[in-house]
Amino acid sequence: MASNGYRNGNKGAIKPLSASSNVRSSSFKSRLPPSSNHSSGSALRRTSSTGAGGDAVPGRVRVAVRLRPRNAEESIADADFADCVELQPELKRLKLRKNNWESETYEFDEVLTEFASQKRVYEVVAKPVVESVLDGYNGTVMAYGQTGTGKTFTLGKLGEEDTSARGIMVRSMEEILANVSPEIDSVSVSYLQLYMETIQDLLDPANDNISIVEDPRTGDVSLPGATHVEIRDEQSFLEILKLGEAHRIAANTKLNTESSRSHAILMVHIKRSVLGEKVSIPIETDKSSHFVKPPKPLVRKSKLVLVDLAGSERVQKSGSEGHMLEEAKSINLSLSALGKCINALAENSAHVPIRDSKLTRLLRDSFGGTARTSLIVTIGPSPRHRGETASTILFGQRAMKVENMLKIKEEFDYKSLSRRLEIQLDKLIAENERQQKAFDDEVERINLEAQNRVSEAERNFTDALEKERLKCQMEYMESVKMLEEKMIENQRKHGWDGFRKDKCNGEGPGSSNAEDIAEVKKLLEKETHMRKEAEKEVIKLKSQLGQGTEAGAGVDAEILKLQIALEDEVLQKRKLEEEIVILRSQMLQLTFEADQMRRCLSRGGPGNAYTGLDSPMSQVSDNGHKTPVSSLFDQAVGVQKVLELLESEDANVRIHAVKVVANLAAEEANQERIVEAGGLTSLLMLLRSYEDEVVRRVAAGAIANLAMNEANQELIMLQGGISLLSITASDAEDPQTLRMVAGAIANLCGNDKLQATLRSEGGIKALLGMVRCGHPDVLSQVARGIANFAKCESRASTNGIRSGRSLLIDEGALPWIVQNANNDAAPIRRHIELALCHLAQHEVNAKDMINGGALWELVRITRDCSREDIRSLSRQTLNSSLVFRAEMRRLRIEL
Repeated sequence: MASNGYRNGNKGAIKPLSASSNVRSSSFKSRLPPSSNHSSGSALRRTSSTGAGGDAVPGRVRVAVRLRPRNAEESIADADFADCVELQPELKRLKLRKNNWESETYEFDEVLTEFASQKRVYEVVAKPVVESVLDGYNGTVMAYGQTGTGKTFTLGKLGEEDTSARGIMVRSMEEILANVSPEIDSVSVSYLQLYMETIQDLLDPANDNISIVEDPRTGDVSLPGATHVEIRDEQSFLEILKLGEAHRIAANTKLNTESSRSHAILMVHIKRSVLGEKVSIPIETDKSSHFVKPPKPLVRKSKLVLVDLAGSERVQKSGSEGHMLEEAKSINLSLSALGKCINALAENSAHVPIRDSKLTRLLRDSFGGTARTSLIVTIGPSPRHRGETASTILFGQRAMKVENMLKIKEEFDYKSLSRRLEIQLDKLIAENERQQKAFDDEVERINLEAQNRVSEAERNFTDALEKERLKCQMEYMESVKMLEEKMIENQRKHGWDGFRKDKCNGEGPGSSNAEDIAEVKKLLEKETHMRKEAEKEVIKLKSQLGQGTEAGAGVDAEILKLQIALEDEVLQKRKLEEEIVILRSQMLQLTFEADQMRRCLSRGGPGNAYTGLDSPMSQVSDNGHKTPVSSLFDQAVGVQKVLELLESEDANVRIHAVKVVANLAAEEANQERIVEAGGLTSLLMLLRSYEDEVVRRVAAGAIANLAMNEANQELIMLQGGISLLSITASDAEDPQTLRMVAGAIANLCGNDKLQATLRSEGGIKALLGMVRCGHPDVLSQVARGIANFAKCESRASTNGIRSGRSLLIDEGALPWIVQNANNDAAPIRRHIELALCHLAQHEVNAKDMINGGALWELVRITRDCSREDIRSLSRQTLNSSLVFRAEMRRLRIEL
């Protein structure tokens, strides 16, 4: 038994603590262990193999005791007896009664009464360990005690219904996720159980023999074969805990109805990136100044181990026998080995029997190692189990004497440094490229500015030359004018005759001037003539340019007219093509209806005549042979052409096209081609974007036809069809539209893979919401969908794929099912009866069905149902259910 571990290897009995010999304890809320001077080097010697160095600090194992309240059985059996323990939480001590007048007193780091909340237990026991783990230390939280005293409740309670009942595992992960950064830190977990000295993976039951690997240099223990799951949020962690608890081995004993038969070990691995301290290095030339060395990137790898030990038990009290007896022996042997190790550590023994059990090997770092360890021992109040309570208390007392040497496990983060250097290099390269581009732009700007200055200087020089030339011409003209005036004045003075005579003789002072004047006049006349010719040429060129511009404008106008006319022709052609397609499809549909009417009349009545969208387009006759309508469409119109008309701007064309697609989708042979051509996507777009009731109704009918194929069901889900159908169901009021939508959802309810998606995207709620219509056809489709969904749930539960209450009951469908189980409409009644039978096949639904009145309907089905197979199924279900049989015995109902 577990208490044997305390007696083996114990050199002397541990006496109750007195005021002079109490073990002194510091607060559980301290972040770092207090420093202490220990003269015996045994603790240091034991931790040297685990890699503790000069920076390690001592930290004693902290022990808290928690009292479980009396249960119902103890309240009756021990009604006349007082509790065997008396708690004094304010003094952190408890008294263990020997008899009515004698008791023994023990002190612990924390004493928790039966009224202590789960939150307080976490804060005083586990929170300091979790904070140390976040700082880089290893940590362990372990629960020890007799079976049935609340170890699993303290550590592993999920608290889904009551968040205040959450245990240490859930609260620890909440704090870890709140303090790590998802971008640079990582958190992963492994969930294991030690059963019959074999380590098994609770997340992968097939992995049932995991070996322990020890580092020969540091002595660290690892389990490389265990499954590691990355944790990003609390919900995923809860799913992992549920999966592990489902695989953990438990049994019913006299002491506990769900006694754990294995030790559960949850390992949380945390990797955090931090920066080291800045180092100041004095400069040799100037002792007063220092060079600050940048901090080094470090990785802190820490591990939190949460251990839920199996309860110690005495065989004569637990009533274990057979295989359960072997399990009890294995549990007691491993706990005994743990007790021996703690005894050796508490007494500073030279030899610690670590290798006697796989449990002690796994907890090597927790007791006498480098981890901060908290132990919570759970006890019961019953005086009948005083011996087990005393053994548990003595175990905690010995554990309080174990000293660990805490050490942060960190290493240089080469990857982070390399990544940071790469980022800096990329930034420098980008900065260099930006500077090079800026330099090139500046050079180009300077060149352009120089060219502009040169061009401006040339223009200025040209303008100056032109001004100087004009100035010289003006001065020249002024000189000529002055000479002419002087010549005229001379003529007046000397007389015209004398002047002619002097000129004929070639004499006189004015002969040379006259020749110069004549030459200048010729030059002026020539210049004037050339200027007039140039002006005429300019006028001619301007007139030609104007004519060319007018001609070009005329050509452009003609081209624009031709383009407009061509676009009108294309639009007209497109409309004609659409009309031709519509006429051909109408012709084929009329031919099909006429053929259907002829066949109905030849059979003697119009009962099976074609009814539009409600009847599938099957075949038409052609020269005595059966030809599928789809082949005629391919020959005359083509599926692709019809799908193109779904996007037509004409509302009548669009409505007719969606009707044709719906009729084609009624044939299974056409569905694959419609989906491949994009018909499903087009129908979902119509359902999403159009408010026309006819388009929505016909599109929903086409989707319902396509949803009869399993492959199409998954495509509908992937393209958001379930959400669109749910929205349409909530918006529509027309009974025929609701019937089409209900039929589509009912077809999807028959797919095992879509159960969770249908609920999460509102499909089940939308299906139940359509009963507001009250139309028999709508109610029939709703009942069919519920029957399909219940059948898939029953099949999944039978195959062990799912557990838990039916989603239909969670969504509140049971009252409507019971209310319509005896509906006057035969299709509704038949589907509801099938749904009730399938729901009743899963035992977890029985209690809700009894409370909801479904038991009476099942009894009625076994007696009054018109179908023998449903009567037989109902009778078989009632006979196979323990809950239903017990209720029928109570009500004296006989089948």
